Amino acid sequence: MPQELITNSKGELVSPQEYLTERERYIANHLQSRYNKEVRNAVGYDINITTLTAISKRVVEQKFFTIDVSEYLPVLVGNGAWSDQIVTYLSYELSGDFETGNINTGASNSRLAESDAGVEPVYNPIKNWAKGATWSFFDMQLAAKSGNWDVVVSKEKSRKRNWDLGIQKIAFLGSASDSKVLGLLTQPNVNSNTALITQYISTMNATQFNALVAGIIGAYRLNSAYTVMPTHFIMPEQDYNGLGALVPGSAGTFPVPMLDYLLSIFKLITGNPNFKILKCAYADEAQNTGVTGLGKNRYTLLNYDEDSLRMDIPVPYANTLQNTINGFQFQNAGYGQYTGALAYRPLEMLYFDFT
Repeated sequence: MPQELITNSKGELVSPQEYLTERERYIANHLQSRYNKEVRNAVGYDINITTLTAISKRVVEQKFFTIDVSEYLPVLVGNGAWSDQIVTYLSYELSGDFETGNINTGASNSRLAESDAGVEPVYNPIKNWAKGATWSFFDMQLAAKSGNWDVVVSKEKSRKRNWDLGIQKIAFLGSASDSKVLGLLTQPNVNSNTALITQYISTMNATQFNALVAGIIGAYRLNSAYTVMPTHFIMPEQDYNGLGALVPGSAGTFPVPMLDYLLSIFKLITGNPNFKILKCAYADEAQNTGVTGLGKNRYTLLNYDEDSLRMDIPVPYANTLQNTINGFQFQNAGYGQYTGALAYRPLEMLYFDFT
C-alpha cells in the first residue's frame, strides 16, 4: 500500500489535526490515495502529489490607528436625532458692574440699576451619512467554498470601520468638504499661544522645561478670565512618546520621567486628581499638514464639560436588513448622523502651537 501523505503547495507535510476539518481530511486522503495508485515512476517508486493547499482558518484584516474620541471631549448620542442642525443657546449676564447697584438712601425714589440677561443661538449642522453594501449569490458561494471567509460579515466590518474612522477624523480635524463642521483641533474662535511651547517638550532643557511648568496653567487661567481650571492636556503623539525621558537635571538627584512630573504638576495646581495628559496623532504636524488652519504641532488645554465643548451623534451607526429583488443580488445600507466638535465656550480652550 502506498503511504498516504498530505502535503501543501510547498511540499511540506500538513497536520490534519491542525489545518483540516474532518471532511477536508476525507477528501484529501481519497485524492492522495487515488493519485498515489495512478501516478508512479518507471521503477515503481511512489511520487508524493500535492493535492491540497492548507487554508488558514483566520483571515488577516487590515489595521488602522484608533482613538477613543470620548476620552478627549464629551460625545452626546441621541441628541437632536433626525434634525438638520442642533441649536444651543448661550446665556450672557448683562447686569453691569456690581457697584452700580449701590443706592442713595437719602434720595427719594432713586432709580435702581437694572440686571438683565441675554441669549445667543449657536448652530451646529448635522450631517446625514449612509453607505450601501452589495453582494451576489456567486460571492456567497465562492466565499463559502473557502470555508474561512464570510463575504457579508466582511463587507459589514469594512463599512462600520469606515464610519468609526470617519467619526474619529471629524472629531479632531473637522470636515474636509464643509468648513462649518469643525474638529477639536480646528476651532477658529480658540486662542493660540505661540510663545510658551516652541519645541517638543521632550527635547527641552532644564530652563525651558521649568518655564513651561511655571507658565502653562497661568496662561490658561488668564485666557479663561480665571473662571475655570483645565482638566485635559492633549499633545502630539510624537512628543508624548518621548516624555519617558528623565526631567532635565534630575538624573543625579531624584530621577523622574518628564511625563510623571508634568502630570503631577497639573494635578497639584488644578486640584484635580483625575487630570489627564493624552496623546493624539492628529496633533502632529506630519499628520495634519494640509488641514485648513493647521499644519503645525498643536497642544490643547481644555475643560472637559459638554457645556464647554462637545460633539453630537444624533443617530448612532445602524444598518438595514438585507434584501433582494431577484434572489441573486443582495444589498443593505448602513447609516447614521453626526456633527463636528464645537467649542461653545472657546475661552475654556487654549492652543499652544509651533512648527
